[in-house]
Amino acid sequence: MIRFLLMSNGKAAKRLNALANSFRVPLRPLCSDGAVSIGDVSVKLKKPSSPELVPVKYVNGEFPQSVLKSLRWIMQKDKLGQDVFLIGPPGPSRRLLAMQYLELTKREVEYIALSRDTTESDLKQRREITSGTAYYVDQCAVRAATRGRVLMLEGIEKAERNVLPVLNNLLENREMQLEDGRFLMAAERYDALLKEHSEQEMDAWKLVRVSEDFRVIALGLPVPRYHGNPLDPPLRSRFQARDIHLLPFKDQLAVLQSACPHLPQERLAQLASFAHTLQSTELASVGLPDFPIHNLVNIVRIMDINPKTLIRRTHSQNTFNLDDRKTNKSLSTSVGRITKFSTESSASMASVELTTGKWNTVFETRAGNEATHVKKNKTEELQFVMTKSHSKVLADMLESHAVHDFCLVGPKGCGKSVLVQQFANFLGYNIEPVVLYQDMTARDLLQQRITLANGDTSWRYSPLVMAALEGSIAELDGIHRVNPGTLAVLQRLISERELSLYDGTRLLDHERFKAIKEDNNWSDQEMASRGILCIHPSFRIIGLAEPPMIGSSQPQWLNSELLSMFLFHHVSPLSKQEEAKVIYDLVPGSPRDVMDKLLDLTGKLRSSKDPTVSSIASSLSTRQLLRIARRLANYPAEDLEHSIHKACLTRFLPRLAASSLEKVLNDSGIHVQKDPSVQEPVDASDFVCEIKDGELHIGQTTVPIYNPENKTKVPDVLFYENHQHLNVMEDMLKDFVLGEHLLLVGNQGVGKNKIADRFLHLLNRPREYIQLHRDTTVQSLTLQPNVQDGVIIYEDSPLVRAVKFGHVLVVDEADKAPTHVTCILKSLVESGVMVLGDGRRIVTGDDTTPLPGNAIRAHPDFRMIVLANRPGFPFLEMISLDPLATYLAVMRWIIQTSSLKWYGPSVPQELLHKLVNAFGELRSRADQGLISYPYSTREVVSIVKHLQAFPDEGLANVVRNVFDFDSYHPEVKDVVTEVLHKHGIPVGASTRNVNLSKEFPLPSPTLVSTWKIPGDENGFNAGINCPVEERKLKMRGPVTVPVKPREIERFNDRSYGFSEQVGHWDLPMHEGGVVMSVAVGTGKELSKTGSYSGSGTNPKQTTV
Repeated sequence: MIRFLLMSNGKAAKRLNALANSFRVPLRPLCSDGAVSIGDVSVKLKKPSSPELVPVKYVNGEFPQSVLKSLRWIMQKDKLGQDVFLIGPPGPSRRLLAMQYLELTKREVEYIALSRDTTESDLKQRREITSGTAYYVDQCAVRAATRGRVLMLEGIEKAERNVLPVLNNLLENREMQLEDGRFLMAAERYDALLKEHSEQEMDAWKLVRVSEDFRVIALGLPVPRYHGNPLDPPLRSRFQARDIHLLPFKDQLAVLQSACPHLPQERLAQLASFAHTLQSTELASVGLPDFPIHNLVNIVRIMDINPKTLIRRTHSQNTFNLDDRKTNKSLSTSVGRITKFSTESSASMASVELTTGKWNTVFETRAGNEATHVKKNKTEELQFVMTKSHSKVLADMLESHAVHDFCLVGPKGCGKSVLVQQFANFLGYNIEPVVLYQDMTARDLLQQRITLANGDTSWRYSPLVMAALEGSIAELDGIHRVNPGTLAVLQRLISERELSLYDGTRLLDHERFKAIKEDNNWSDQEMASRGILCIHPSFRIIGLAEPPMIGSSQPQWLNSELLSMFLFHHVSPLSKQEEAKVIYDLVPGSPRDVMDKLLDLTGKLRSSKDPTVSSIASSLSTRQLLRIARRLANYPAEDLEHSIHKACLTRFLPRLAASSLEKVLNDSGIHVQKDPSVQEPVDASDFVCEIKDGELHIGQTTVPIYNPENKTKVPDVLFYENHQHLNVMEDMLKDFVLGEHLLLVGNQGVGKNKIADRFLHLLNRPREYIQLHRDTTVQSLTLQPNVQDGVIIYEDSPLVRAVKFGHVLVVDEADKAPTHVTCILKSLVESGVMVLGDGRRIVTGDDTTPLPGNAIRAHPDFRMIVLANRPGFPFLEMISLDPLATYLAVMRWIIQTSSLKWYGPSVPQELLHKLVNAFGELRSRADQGLISYPYSTREVVSIVKHLQAFPDEGLANVVRNVFDFDSYHPEVKDVVTEVLHKHGIPVGASTRNVNLSKEFPLPSPTLVSTWKIPGDENGFNAGINCPVEERKLKMRGPVTVPVKPREIERFNDRSYGFSEQVGHWDLPMHEGGVVMSVAVGTGKELSKTGSYSGSGTNPKQTTV
């Protein structure tokens, strides 16, 4: 008693409350057939009319006291008829709490996951068409209100602010006006009117009663701590809020013990203590996302398998570029590898034995439907080389696969897709690729809206839903690209294996599906008729993502909400030794000395601290190195530097990045050309292009001519051969023989289309053509609408026909297409798999492999040639198709002169040289960024054609056909005029600018005087006596004076005006240098050689 008197009043009160609470009986839920009670609050139970909508399998064992307190609070609000808002950190805790309450009270639920794509029709009514008649279908909010269910809204902060206000009146007064003319009315008001009017009159007035059991449970995150839209004040005032904290340490430890009761309590306590430490306020300033504490349950489930590296799977430090050398060192000594693997076809289970250090672990995990078809030599079929790091990642993937979905995070080209393919091969899974992109909507992810042939509206399952039903692996490629709010609609599917679709269909976990089926004694057909489908127990989701960009101005994709969805595995790039092993094993004929240089160069680029240099390293991924190795193995004379420049697109890199690459190439001992995109001219006798004995010969490359079934689609285009184009086509032919797809990149008008068509004409390959634009969709890319007998039917697009029949698909204007279209093409090129707009899919495989009815087998002769403009202004953003071989279709100016002669045989050669040189310098200035527009060969050809048809028109007037576009841009006009004048094209010259001197005749020469030296009669000058002294001279030398030739630009003076001066040169001399003498030849000789000799003072500082 004395102790309490010494305390302050506040402390004494707290101590007394704690003492009183210690004697309280813990809350326990009491359930009976008629009611359920939590503490002193009870709710009567009602028999549900739709038992399939009542949550099951959420109440397992005893509840922690903190959870029971929250359940009691929800029950209080339910008795009061109030709607609740559960707010808290990311994770499934709030949703699980609500589901547990609904299961205890046997309440039906209408669930919807909100996103930025949610519209008013998703909440109220959606318009459908059946048999030519339009009608409205009630959605979740209306169904819940009229049938007395609980409406659960998850992700309030993700919905647009103009969407949720449609529920304000429903929340406040239980009233809502519907699109079909009906009006929802509160139960009290409706019952009062029903006493005065009949039910028929109420129906005629289109009044609908809102059930008194209707409730709303909203789930949201606190904003602005987390990203999202702040809660609208009128909407907020209609809810009763409760903060759902993380479980206290004691309750969390109890949950872990119930999940794995045989593990030592000390280890579980350490794990829980670590997780709660990361959630402390002291570590909030670090800036890391919230630690996903609920994932600890998955961790303890695999703790017996391998206790190492478990924390990294929930909060990977490598993903956030954190450095812990001690931890990395200790973990590097325990690398898991798969020692034994077997499958049981009866239960679709796989038995895996792992070796980690000195420990051997055997466990069972789910396998795919194709487990019985796994072959031992599948690794060789996939051309997979097992490395030490990949073996460790595969072992970790198998452990995580046993309990939860996971995500692979690693830089571009580190082998994530190959690891997933090998993982699926081990377990006999089919992979369903789901390509994610920035503008992807929730509908694209789950269900696609379609129109049937008779005009009826319907829904089609997405590849993700098909994977869930069939038990495949859904490979979410590009999680870092998609909007986090869109991906959040999968939280329930990943956490509880439940999913609500837009057409009302619900996908349930097989355990819950089985429980509902047995409790109600329903068959599978009856479950399907009620819109309940079973998720296959083998279904898994594997995400692929690139690490977040630390320090970027854009929001980080790996936020607290996404971190709570997956277990994470960091995939590091292959080391130099591992990468060399992969290359030499897959391409045994590659030259070791050349590839070692390439690997050294790649290592320098990847390890550089300069962001400009390190950005180039992504162009030299392992896939690109393998492609270069195959070229070098098949074509030993191939230039390594040329292959590097092609892979890095050096021609189109910024000047700083290009010069940095040149410096690294020099340091690596690889010679750098002045212009890497231009080859040295080849003698016409040494470079031929001919078809002989059924073979095509381009330069030193030979390939048999293709014999197609349909020759009508073989292109035939007017084409004038030149050495530059033949060089490009030989380069294309080398990769085409190796089975690669091709990407032609270049400015407009350099002949990309003509080169592709001529290339296919020589090979005798049929062509399918498609041109992309900003409105291109996956539907239009794969299906072609047509009208027959007044009915719209969909036919195969050129892409599908090319895949079916083995044609070559030419994709033009690829840089204009939306991101998701290019991602789909990338998936087709990379994996050979693509989902069409009508639900069919393109797959690879031989003729012996059976195919499902909706599959199309890709023809082995199918190839793709993609045409795109160069990246950067003024062109649109360039796509990134890493799997495609890259060629730079850039014309060379010397060869252009001979090409232009075909279009203007009567045009003087001098005019052609002027045009070629002028346009060449204009393009050079465009590359330097001095002007934005890259003048093309197409425009030069147009000028030559005009001069050929109208030879009397002056060149200065004809070039205006091209340069009048720049008339209203003074800066560009000045640059263009200067260049044209420099090369002798008198643009803007006037007849007034004639400055000729008068000629004055000179008189005949006359003798003025003579000079004589006096001497004797014999002619000797005897009168002159000159003393002579002889000395020996010492010669030092000879001294060699270095002479460095330098080309000097010639300025045509007659481009500005007409005078005797034809042209001049500016000598780049030092200020103190003086020209002493200049020697030039005659006019003809000077025009031929274009050189002169000169001498001057200060020769070391004078350049001639």
